[in-house]
This record gives sequence, structure tokens and C-alpha cells, in this order.
Amino acid sequence: MDPLIILIILLVAPLVLLMVLRINAALVFLSLCLGNVLVQFIGPDAGTLLSSGVARAPGGMPPSQSYINLILLLLPVILTMLIMIHSVRGHAKLAFNILPATGVSTLGVLLAVPLLSAGLTGSITQLALWHELENLQTLILSISTLLCLLFLWMQRPKAQKEDSNKHHH
Repeated sequence: MDPLIILIILLVAPLVLLMVLRINAALVFLSLCLGNVLVQFIGPDAGTLLSSGVARAPGGMPPSQSYINLILLLLPVILTMLIMIHSVRGHAKLAFNILPATGVSTLGVLLAVPLLSAGLTGSITQLALWHELENLQTLILSISTLLCLLFLWMQRPKAQKEDSNKHHH
């Protein structure tokens, strides 16, 4: 399959999924950030642990570190998406949800593509679209973070108005 088509699918599929299933993209964005932290801090140890465990098994082949890291990156995202289906209610909130959903899709691609197989990663990273994404990654991450925080802050429970018939002493 053409690497450009694969990259476009990787960019569009999460966005469509988040919008159609009405999933709170701000929480998915935070889960993606958590997954990246897991990759950085747990990935090497998980790889060593799995490799040593598989080495003891007869005929076992250790999983590649890239696949372990991809699982660590995406597991919090997938679990959050499953738990948060239909969590965005109302047309206004759903319309605003497209902004953090775009951030999730873009950041997800920026984090996941380097973890794919070497051949696929190499073919995608040669594309002009990939270079544009890399050049804009600071802007994408900054704006997405701000939008996700705003989206979360908008969802905070409203303070209940006190009953005007009650008197305070």
C-alpha cells in the first residue's frame, strides 16, 4: 500500500472514530501523553523482562522493542476510548471536540510512526507530509494541549445555585 495513503489513514481514522463514537478527545489526548511516558520510562524494562521470560520458554521468540513500545503507547488510549464512548453530549461540545480529536490524531501519528516496522517507518518518514508534521509538531502539541485543557475545564460541574427560600444563619 502507498505510504501516503497509510499516513492519511493513520491521521483520519482516529479523528473519525473519536467523533462518530462521541469520545472525549481531551481525555484520549491525556491518555496518549501517558502512553508516551510509559514508553519512555517502562518500555526498556518491559522489553528486558519480556525478552528474558521468552528466552526461558522453549522455541520462544522475544517481541521487538518497537512492538512493546507501540503497545505501551496505545494501550491507555484504547482503554480510555472504550470507557469513554458516548461521553460527549450536545452538539456544541461535539463540534468543539473536533479540535482535541485532531490533536490526538496528529500527535498519535507523530508518536506511533517511529515505532512501526523499519520499512514502513522509513517509507512514511520520506513523505513531504511527514516532514510538514514534524516541522509543526511543537505548534501541534502546544495548541492541542491548550485546547484539551480548555475542553476539560469547560466540563467541570457547575456550582449549584442555593435555594432562594433557604435562609443562612
